Amino acid sequence: MNSSIGLSTPVLKAYEETGRSSIPLDFHWRGGPSLGRGLPSIAENSTKVRVEKLEGLDSGQVAMDHTRSGSDLFVRIDPGEEIHEALQRLADEVGFDAAAITSGIGRTRDNLYGFMDGDGVYQRRLLKTPSELVSLSGNIARKQSGEAFTHIHCCWSDDDNVVHAGHMFQSTVHVVAEVHIRVMEHAVMTRCPLEGVELLGLEFG
Repeated sequence: MNSSIGLSTPVLKAYEETGRSSIPLDFHWRGGPSLGRGLPSIAENSTKVRVEKLEGLDSGQVAMDHTRSGSDLFVRIDPGEEIHEALQRLADEVGFDAAAITSGIGRTRDNLYGFMDGDGVYQRRLLKTPSELVSLSGNIARKQSGEAFTHIHCCWSDDDNVVHAGHMFQSTVHVVAEVHIRVMEHAVMTRCPLEGVELLGLEFG
């Protein structure tokens, strides 16, 4: 059976009783008395069981999902997705011009990060191995061309508990990334070039 995350023993046992050798990524656990597939009832409410294989996590089905409450968005980014690209796509799908990224956790790989030196040039470092995403924050704005732009800083802990942190240039989800975003519905933020540095400046209006 697949290696699994977050599956209780009763759920695994129930699935084994179906006679199938593995658990598909889209398997849904349906609680309640009428299951239709011979699985015993565990809860009144439907609970989606998400299973990721610990090796070969890119299943060819990259996806992102989110839920919204007022100005707050909570986002789940799945294996194989690059975090900048996923959040920029979200900005276009939801339709906002300004947001604060308040927190993020998960496990990622191919993490390209760094810092801006005294000459205004970014120095880049690569943390290639899968590592714990301990903290993520930043903001989402628009370029002058209208494209969504994400500015993110991150902190990772590798498997030796060595901390790596800085400006995030790219990061690919290895297991999951869970990110909270606060949409600033009545604001417009625009990223504009700054003379002499690689950073795009932030203007309001």
